Amino acid sequence: MMKLYRVLFIFLILQSCGHKTDKVLPEERTLTEAVYSSAIIQPDSLYQVYAIVSGILDANLVEEGDLVSKNDALLQIINSTPKINSENAKLALNLAQENYAGNAAILSSIEDEITAATLTYKNDSINYYRQKNLWNQHIGSKVQYDTKKLNYELASNQLKLLHNKYNRTKNELHTAVKQAQNNYQSSSIMNLDFTVESKINGKVYALYKEPGEIVTTMEPLASIGSAHSFIIELLVDEVDIVKIIVDQDVILNLDAYDDVIFKGKISKIYPKKDERNQTFKVEANFIEQPKILYPGLSGEANIIIAEKEKVLTLPKAYIIEGNKVKTEDGIVTIETGLENMNYIEILSGLSKDTYVYKQN
Repeated sequence: MMKLYRVLFIFLILQSCGHKTDKVLPEERTLTEAVYSSAIIQPDSLYQVYAIVSGILDANLVEEGDLVSKNDALLQIINSTPKINSENAKLALNLAQENYAGNAAILSSIEDEITAATLTYKNDSINYYRQKNLWNQHIGSKVQYDTKKLNYELASNQLKLLHNKYNRTKNELHTAVKQAQNNYQSSSIMNLDFTVESKINGKVYALYKEPGEIVTTMEPLASIGSAHSFIIELLVDEVDIVKIIVDQDVILNLDAYDDVIFKGKISKIYPKKDERNQTFKVEANFIEQPKILYPGLSGEANIIIAEKEKVLTLPKAYIIEGNKVKTEDGIVTIETGLENMNYIEILSGLSKDTYVYKQN
């Protein structure tokens, strides 16, 4: 019987504890509202290196971790076709230059024709003027005079035609030289494209291909970025992005640095949403950068969007339906302001002397 009374007593105690309601008074505190974000560390000016021609990777001219300067050679690609094209273009240029210089048969044969036509012209000219003088003295026949005149005119026209032909051919050959030069320069530039160069002063962070592998214009070959300057990449949920502006403070904790807190400022907001994870990318700069950083270091960040001192607050667990609280007088509607993970600002509807009860 005593055992039954003891069990009943314990049950009554537990039941009375279950009906006990937690209560708190609103407190004044400094309240900071922040937006949570995941964080990744990346080198500034990081970019993927691509080839603008296809081929086979002959050699990586640098190693991961090497410091490089702008225009330093990074990789060498081989492809025999552009080399052959360049050699053919060089041969075509040499031929065009020889033709234009007059050493080949094209212009020299026209020059020979001009020389022969000049002699004919001079001979026909002498004969014509001699016959003309005789005709003026009424010596000779009209047929002889007309024949000499016709030969002279034909010789004159033939000489003019040959001079025009020479000039026209020379201009065509000059144009051919220019075209050959352009083709050769184009093929030479294409050969240079098989040496991939750095676009910035920085560090080689990754090489994606080994010598002997096929290289295309669609696959990155290397990753290069700043050697000393790093940025903080933040992924902000789409429901919070409208609260973010440039120059807001960032509080950052990196997994590699345990409990060390770093500070930064928002520097850039990317306007396009990533449809895969429904987030926006935001960049921030360190106010004081750690001495040692590596690409890909991860952590968590809070972007400070507002901060107030001496505001009346309640724990968020005591808020009902977003804008109500339970008091001794029943359910009261309140106006709220800033909030963080634990507390919310009370703007009106509640005094600091009013107890608030947690809703069961």
